[in-house]
Amino acid sequence: MACRISELVIDATAPEPLAAFWSEVLGYVELDREADGSIEIGPPGTGSGGPQPTLVISPTDDPRPAKLRLHIDVDATDRDQDAELERLLALGARPVDVGRTGNDGRHVLADPEGNEFCLSRTRLRPLRPAPPLC
Repeated sequence: MACRISELVIDATAPEPLAAFWSEVLGYVELDREADGSIEIGPPGTGSGGPQPTLVISPTDDPRPAKLRLHIDVDATDRDQDAELERLLALGARPVDVGRTGNDGRHVLADPEGNEFCLSRTRLRPLRPAPPLC
């Protein structure tokens, strides 16, 4: 047997807007709120443990110390890369210059908290909706 990523945790100084941003980017919905202010978002109708990992946006007072050692890559499912780039920028993403030439087909962006992520050129098929939970 192997492990599967069930959730990714992102520290944020402002969890609410970051959860809203990533919900729009990924088509996720709010699944849960914890007493500490953490917000879990994930695919609608599946909840935790589904085929895609959930994101937990966890509050912190510490500013981001340096470049993260992990970042998220996203691929459009229902439009080409240029249209998806426009959508992400309209949601609040911003381009980041990391010294790449841009010839590799990726756009490096930052979310509203400055966390870098990449938009790839590849277009993926959307996942089939999960069966309803009983």
